[in-house]
Formats: sequence, C-alpha cells, structure tokens
Amino acid sequence: MKRISHLEKSYINEVLDSNFRTSSGSTMNTRLEKAFSELYKSNFAISFINGTATMHAILLAKGIGEGDEVIVPPLTMASTTFAVLQVGATPIYADVDALTYQIDPSSIQTKISPKTKAIITVALFGLSPDMDEIMKLAEKSNIFVLEDNAETMMSYYKGKLAGTIGHAASFSFQSSKHLTAGEGGIVITDDEQLALDVRRVSSLGYSGVSSKKGKITKNQIQSPSYFRHVSTGFNYRMPELCAAVALGQLERVGELVNRRVEVAQLFQDIIADTEWLIPQRTPDDCVNSYWTYVIKLEHSDINWTSFRDKFQEFGGDGIYAPWKLTYQEPFYKDILNRETNPYCPIAEELQTSLLQFKTNYWEWNKAEEQAKCLKKTIDFFKSL
Repeated sequence: MKRISHLEKSYINEVLDSNFRTSSGSTMNTRLEKAFSELYKSNFAISFINGTATMHAILLAKGIGEGDEVIVPPLTMASTTFAVLQVGATPIYADVDALTYQIDPSSIQTKISPKTKAIITVALFGLSPDMDEIMKLAEKSNIFVLEDNAETMMSYYKGKLAGTIGHAASFSFQSSKHLTAGEGGIVITDDEQLALDVRRVSSLGYSGVSSKKGKITKNQIQSPSYFRHVSTGFNYRMPELCAAVALGQLERVGELVNRRVEVAQLFQDIIADTEWLIPQRTPDDCVNSYWTYVIKLEHSDINWTSFRDKFQEFGGDGIYAPWKLTYQEPFYKDILNRETNPYCPIAEELQTSLLQFKTNYWEWNKAEEQAKCLKKTIDFFKSL
C-alpha cells in the first residue's frame, strides 16, 4: 500500500483545476468537515491549519485565560502546554499511569483547585486515557475536558470512539500522524455555541461564519455597512490543498489505521517472551491505534542508548525516545514563575526507559525487516 494514493492526488488536482475558486458549500474544507463529522458522529467539525492551533482556539473560545489553571500530562509533546500558555493560563501537571502511560485520574484529583477551568487529556501513543473517571471528576467540579487526540485515530474506549467523550476533541494531520495533510488539524464537538466560537477564532472573528460554515460570500462583504469582525480571531484556516489531501486520507482511514495496528502486532510477537521488555498496557475494553509501538526497557545492565545503537547496527530505522517532560524543558523556567516545582515521579521514570518504534511502514516487507532487526537486538543482549 502507499501512504499517498491516487485519491489524494485527484482531490489536489480538483483544487488546482478550479484555480482555488471552489463554490460555496463544496470546498474541500467543507467536504472534509462533513466527512469527519459523519465518521465520529459528531455534530460539528472545524478544520484547522494544525493540531496546536486547534487547542489554542478551543481554550480561547471557552474564555480560559489569565488566572485560570489547566491540568495537563507532562509526558507528551509540549504543544499541549503551549496552547495553555497562549491563552495566558497556567499548566498544572498531573502524573501518569505506570502501565498505560496515560494521565492518571487519581493524580488529576489532587491537582484540582478553585482555579481549575479545564483538563486536557492526551491519547498518548494511540491509546485513550481512563475517560470515565476523568469525566466524573470534571462533572463534579464543572471542569471543561478537551481530548488531545493528535496521536490517535479510530481508537476506542469502552466502545466509544476516543474524541467523542470529552466536551471537545482536537486531532492532528501532521506528517507523522495516522492521517496526514502535511500539516493540519480538526476540532469536533457537539456544542453548537462552542463550535461557532471556535470557528470564529479560526476565521479572524468573522461575523458571517457559523458553526457549520466557514466560507463568507462576496455578497456579505461587498457592502460599506458590513461589520466583519465580531470577536478576536486568527487565520487558522486549513488551506484547500491540505484539506484535499486530508479528505483523501480520511476516505482510506481503515487501511491506514489497520496497517499501524498490524505493525504493532508484528513487534508484539517479537518481544512476547522477553520479560525485560514491557509493552504499553492496553486495557481489555480499549482499542489502541498505535501511533507508535511503545515498550519499557526494564534491564539493569542494558541502557536505552545501548539498545538503540545495537538496533541500528542490525539495520533498524532507529528508536524514538519520549519527549523530555514538558516541565523539564528549558523554556519552562524562563516562562513560568512558579512558587512550587512540578514533580511527576512516574512520568520521570518512564521518560528515560520507554522505546518508541515506528508503525508507519506502508510496505510490509520493510515492517518485517524492522521486526527482524528487533529480534536480532534482543537475541544479542540475551546472549551476553
């Protein structure tokens, strides 16, 4: 199979052949939003330029800002924290579960304060957090829940699609993600007012947009009495060429997600009898879509770098390390003046021991080659 097929190319050509003058109601963005809403059975979808702008827009639309606190996991891409900082709020870090690596509801509970206005959950590596427990905490304290689903697509939590449980969800179409547009993102929600406010944030605060419509007609703006901007906004709209690619990818979502799951299973079979390589735990009532296949290295005589180097020596593509915890990054001390330093011991221990393997192998023989390299690496260390 190919990552980019004739379908995406045909949609790109549609945009180019139209000279970007697609008619109202039939733009690629409109088609993408409609298709994504139908897939997730969500009332509203708003396409974006990327999966960080999505979160910024949602928080801004909710009126979250200076003096407010937003609970986030530390073991994830810093974009989650950046979105909080963009609205002037303070990120509060909750620790993660030692087996699933997802934000831990019991830690969230200890971080809730009168200033808490939102919780951002992250479906890390393709797996949903324990959303039932998180939503119970949120409902008890009237807290908004945003699902950051940049790393998952078509994963399930207790029979529900991840992204349909919180009050809104953000997805990313960056090049490494399950579906790509090169860059891009999308927001889904069932809240019409939130959808309208998010749309306005993404569209320069234009008065003519709606919860389901992002295009403004010429008749609207060709008037000296027309008031264009009813709120603050940005140009976060997805370009039509990106939307064309994303739409083609969305129509192939089954095969694209399934391939990642198949590659993850290939790696899983290789490590099955190696007690010092522990895979991310996927609960029985969840379905993991495996943005990456993640295992924990638990061997006192093998360090992370040695394992990675040997894997590459045998022909492996390389192994990604988890990001430094966001509060460990240099920018954190420069930007935030905190009275207390965050401390998430489980996340700190995991950050130095997790191995992330790519799952986006579109040619099956290449995936099999990587699995063989992993087996050779394991056999080498077992022989010592």
